[in-house]
Amino acid sequence: MPAITFLGIWARKCATNVHAFLSSIIFLFLDFIDTLLCFIYRYLDEFFEGKAPHCYCKKRREQVGEEEIELSETLYGRKSVFRKMGFLGFTRKWKECEKTGGVQRKNRWSDCGCESCVSWMKNDEKKLHVVVREPSQDSIKASRGNPIENVIFLHGFISSSSFWTETVFHNISESVKGNYRLIAVDLLGFGKSPKPRDGFYTLREHLDIIEKSVIAPFDLKSFHLVAHSMGCTIAFAVAAKYTKSVKSVTLVAPPYLPSSKDEASFTVLNRLAERRLWPPLLFASSFMSWYEHLGRCVCFFICRNHRIWESTLKLLTRKRELHFMIMDLTKHTHRSAWHSMHNVICGGAKYIDDYLNTLIKHGIKICVIQGDQDDVIPLKCSINIKMKFPDAKVLIITNAGHITVILGREKEFTQSLERIWSSSADTNALVE
Repeated sequence: MPAITFLGIWARKCATNVHAFLSSIIFLFLDFIDTLLCFIYRYLDEFFEGKAPHCYCKKRREQVGEEEIELSETLYGRKSVFRKMGFLGFTRKWKECEKTGGVQRKNRWSDCGCESCVSWMKNDEKKLHVVVREPSQDSIKASRGNPIENVIFLHGFISSSSFWTETVFHNISESVKGNYRLIAVDLLGFGKSPKPRDGFYTLREHLDIIEKSVIAPFDLKSFHLVAHSMGCTIAFAVAAKYTKSVKSVTLVAPPYLPSSKDEASFTVLNRLAERRLWPPLLFASSFMSWYEHLGRCVCFFICRNHRIWESTLKLLTRKRELHFMIMDLTKHTHRSAWHSMHNVICGGAKYIDDYLNTLIKHGIKICVIQGDQDDVIPLKCSINIKMKFPDAKVLIITNAGHITVILGREKEFTQSLERIWSSSADTNALVE
């Protein structure tokens, strides 16, 4: 037995070392390709648009503008051997981030320009796309005059309001339909919402446009928040600003990894997008998070040509409509996804402790739900919130993943939400 145990340990160590060696070689190669693509995109952008937009391949300058102060440190601080060697020091100047001169295009040449992708430009007010489910008159009568409550739903990364309308909205029980107005939002840069080509998609930009598109127009004096993954960071910001209005905050798989403010952004990037070949999902995350220009190639190949892919999939599956999650994969631009990943998921990490302290101070009800098989957000994140805020209710769902904590168990999940909402008047009444 001892010999077998020793061989097992030795084999695991060998496998770990081989994986680490292969990872370093592959990511070194990707560093080189991304550097090469920086030059290629520079000249393509100049050819198609007259001027190359700014990228993050050079070091951050010492004196920065107000907008750049809010940018995540991970944008400029990503590791690259070739960046350290100064290969890209002369390729960009900050003034290139100004709007392109000459003929102004409504979208970048590498983004899709089909009617559905640019329809938001017809909206002069540039507000978010919002899906609202109002209580029916019959439901209102059945509720016996109880006041209408509002619930704002915020989706996660590379998603849209469909994540909620296709799951929770269809499973609300008849007994609560008369009391609740459900508001699902397409976050800035995703779904049918605006995708400004010069936006930085910072946490403040997301918060400001939610106020402009939801809270102010609907004159919300009180509301519940429900958020998934990246949306949880935005929900923290909304709740911390509207402590007198928020009745409960439900966080599904929140990316909360406590660290000092100076290290928080990189802690999240290195944990959620570690530069490793295995598992495949982690490799995909690191590929899209560390490589600005390689990621742009993926978006050009998939998002810009989404109509071809959708038609092909419909033909192969013989279905007239594709699953909403497949459709959501292409409803963004590279700029919106890239900046939201770094400025919200990574950059927003340094503010979460302050937001949590504010919510704790005002006694806001917090409930965290996560699957024990989540391979995107570590289960430790939910435990961290419980340690920070002992009064928070944490529900760990057995055999559920990052998406399947909701998808596949929509009815059970919706029932949990209804219990959270109904018990918001008494923080001790929540029972799973």
